Amino acid sequence: MYIAKKREIRRIGFVSTRFDGFDGVSLETAKWATVLSRMGYECFYFCGLSDRPAERSFVVPEAHFGHPDVAGLQSKCFGTTMRDEWITGEIHRLRQLLKKSLYAFIESFHVDLLVVENALSIPMHIPLGLAITEVLAETGMLAVGHHHDFVWERQRFVMSGVDDYIDMAFPPRVHAMNHVVINTEARTQLGRRRGLSSVVIPNVFDFAAEARGVDDFNRTLRADLGMREGDLLFLQPTRIIARKGIEHAIELVNRLPERRIKLLVSHQERDEGSDYYRRIVDYARLLGVDLVAGGPFLGNVRNVGPDGRKTYDLWDCYANADFVTYPSTYEGFGNAFLEAVFYRKPMMVNRYSIFESDIEPLGFKTALIDTYITEDTVHHVRRLLDEAGFRDEVAERNFDLGRGFFSYELLEQRLRQIIANFGAVG
Repeated sequence: MYIAKKREIRRIGFVSTRFDGFDGVSLETAKWATVLSRMGYECFYFCGLSDRPAERSFVVPEAHFGHPDVAGLQSKCFGTTMRDEWITGEIHRLRQLLKKSLYAFIESFHVDLLVVENALSIPMHIPLGLAITEVLAETGMLAVGHHHDFVWERQRFVMSGVDDYIDMAFPPRVHAMNHVVINTEARTQLGRRRGLSSVVIPNVFDFAAEARGVDDFNRTLRADLGMREGDLLFLQPTRIIARKGIEHAIELVNRLPERRIKLLVSHQERDEGSDYYRRIVDYARLLGVDLVAGGPFLGNVRNVGPDGRKTYDLWDCYANADFVTYPSTYEGFGNAFLEAVFYRKPMMVNRYSIFESDIEPLGFKTALIDTYITEDTVHHVRRLLDEAGFRDEVAERNFDLGRGFFSYELLEQRLRQIIANFGAVG
C-alpha cells in the first residue's frame, strides 16, 4: 500500500470527474496547472474524461459522472430519504474500483500533492468522493480541496438517501488537506456547516495574454450564423442549464426591436437534461428572437472538416461578439464575467449573490438587472451599444480592475502560500 512520505512537492495530481471542455472546473484547473507549471511543478490528471495531454492523464471511465453505471446510481440517491441494499453495494463496488485506480495514479506518476477539483464539494459522483477520502485517510497524502460548488447550494441534492456519505466526504475532515473556496460566502458556510477553515482564491484570468481578435479563421463566423451586414451578435457564454437565466437574454433582445440581433449560446453541454433547452427554444420562438443554441459549428477547439465547414471555439465567439449577456441566477464565481472583461465587451449581468458580494463592490460597470429586466436596463444597454466613447471607457475600467484583482499573478501568490502551509515548498 502507498504511504505518503514527507518530501519536496514537485509533482501535483489533479483529480476530478472530468477535465474536458469549457465548464468552470475544467477551465480553472487549466489555469492552476499553467501557473503551477510556471512555478516549476509537474502536473498530472486523474479523471473520467480528459482533453489534457495523454501522457500526463490517468483516465478511468467510471470516474466520470456521465458513465452509465454512475449516472444510473446517482439518479437513485436523491429525491428520496432511503436507499436499498443494492444501491449501497453499487456505491461500494465503484468506490473500491476507483480507490485502486487512485492508488495506481499516485504511484505511476509519483504524485506528491493531490488537488481535488470539486469532487469533494458537490456529490455529483458519490463513489469517487468516498474513494478520494479513503485514499487521503489511509495515506496521509498532502491535498488541496478546490471547492467550486457545495451540496447545500443545489436544490436537487436537498432530499437524499445518502446523507451519511455526504457527511463523510463532501467535503471530508482529513488531516493533511487545505481547503480552497472561490468566494467569501462559501468560506463562511464551510466554516459554519462543516467546521472547516478555508482560503478564498477567486476565479482568475490571464490578463497579461493577448486577446484573440477577428482573424482569417473566425471572420466567417457571422456569415456561418446567417448574419447580414449591420446585424449584432449577442453572446451568452454559458452552458444550457436553468440557473444561467438564458430567458432574460431572450427578453433583452426582444426589448430591442429596432435592431437585428442574433443571440448565440456558446456552450453545447446540457448537464441537467433537455427540458430547459426546449424551454428557451420555445420562449425565443414566442418572442420572435433569433436564437442559436446548439449546432455542430461550435466546439472545444478550432477545426475544419473534410467538407470545408469550420468549427469555432469560445474565443472566436468572443472576438465576434458585440455584447455579452450573463443573467445567471447563481454562480460560484463567474468565469464568463472575467472572460467578457478580458475581451473588453459590454455586458448585462444579473446581480447574483456572489457578484453582489465579491465583484460589484470592486467598481465594475455593467448593465445590471436584479432578478428582472427594467427599462433602465434596456436604456443602459442601448447606451453601451450606441456610444463608442462610453463603451470604451467602461471596457478599459473593467479590464484594469480585472487585471488588478483576478490575475494569474494573484493566483501564484495564493498558491505559494498554500504550498508553504504544508511546510514543503518546492
